[in-house]
Amino acid sequence: MSDSNTTIWPAPTTRQPLDATVEIPGSKSLSNRYLILAALGTQPVRLVGLLRSRDTELMMNALRTLGVRCDVDEQSATTVTVTPPANGRFRGNTKVFCGLAGTVMRFVPGLAMFADGPVEFDGDEQAYARPMKPVLDGLAQLGAVIEYHGENGRLPFTITPPTPVEERTSPSVVKIDSSGSSQFISGLLLIGSRIPGGLELRHTGEKTPSLPHIRMTVADLQGAGVDAIADEQVHVWQVKPGTVQLPESVTVEPDLSNAAPFLGAALITGGSVRVPNWPQSTTQPGGLLPGYLERMGAEVTFPESDGIRYCKVSGDGNINGLGDFDLTAAGEIAPSLAAILVFADKPTNMTGIGHLRGHETNRLEALVNEITRVGGKAHELTDGIAIEPVKSGALHGAEMETYADHRMATFAAMLGLRIEGVTVRNVETTRKTLPDFVGMWTGMLG
Repeated sequence: MSDSNTTIWPAPTTRQPLDATVEIPGSKSLSNRYLILAALGTQPVRLVGLLRSRDTELMMNALRTLGVRCDVDEQSATTVTVTPPANGRFRGNTKVFCGLAGTVMRFVPGLAMFADGPVEFDGDEQAYARPMKPVLDGLAQLGAVIEYHGENGRLPFTITPPTPVEERTSPSVVKIDSSGSSQFISGLLLIGSRIPGGLELRHTGEKTPSLPHIRMTVADLQGAGVDAIADEQVHVWQVKPGTVQLPESVTVEPDLSNAAPFLGAALITGGSVRVPNWPQSTTQPGGLLPGYLERMGAEVTFPESDGIRYCKVSGDGNINGLGDFDLTAAGEIAPSLAAILVFADKPTNMTGIGHLRGHETNRLEALVNEITRVGGKAHELTDGIAIEPVKSGALHGAEMETYADHRMATFAAMLGLRIEGVTVRNVETTRKTLPDFVGMWTGMLG
């Protein structure tokens, strides 16, 4: 678990309380879901405020490979018009490159079900370690043929779509264990309305990670005119057959999980940080962030100015440990919360995040490694990570690894706010979701 990139960035330290407003780009989760739904439709869709990062570029390039047009507006790089194939069939006999993007490698294979030939999928070498089998097993249950070119259940592989069947009245029942990632469920739900008779998806595992992400998928399907319902008590989702069509124009919310390093900085250093365009309500797991920061001792308000709603987080540098803390609903912000809790006054056991071992890297192992590297105390739990306070002065600078994981890079930058001498290897990995993280970070610090 090392990062071979040799670019080293000195993370800035500050002794001054912050007073900053930081504008966060569009949500990656929503951007890539909207791109998929637009591609499944029948009419062009204009996406406004789309995140432009490595993950969304990989998604658009994947769609282009399958015959979908993604046209960037000449006046605004964050406005993209998506035009689906005229006949509703995607281009086959082609190869999709997924990079290290989980939403690409787990959402796009479903589109191959409706291609006119086999589609090969490949990605970054590090992507070969990311689990894929549940979503591919689901597609196999729907009639696709999966040929693995490496390890069973992982990239690279080829999907041969099923022979079109006559319309049926009952839904296809698919059973998978999605304990490793909510994206397995989302990837199948997104294509459910195109399956003859619709889809009934049953999750066979005991726990469903990041349920808010699945709720986001269901809400986005409903926003595209799809009849989708969830019975979360028994882990069953149903999607009825029908046409997918987003509105003619859709605006993407800011990525609330990407706001976590910036709002968390107010707790670490003291002072205030404001993020504009914070939604009144949201399906993003990052919407839980303000409540978590309040539990850590922050003052959180939502002022409005000129019709813009802000999330304002203020702190005094004192941070409360949380004891036993179930983060099942929002595991993607665990690295940012871990960075804050390194400076807390009491221990915290973050649980419900065992599935982070299968993200861009094994995030639990990586967090323990890097917290220990700067003199902190942490160890893995069966389903999470334990972080303990250390004596004042015990923390020290170090060269921190990012493991090609954008959230490990922002985690390291957060530690550098209070620990002098922190340097970050391959901070450019943040381009996955924040194309100008370094500029945003230094801008926040004035």
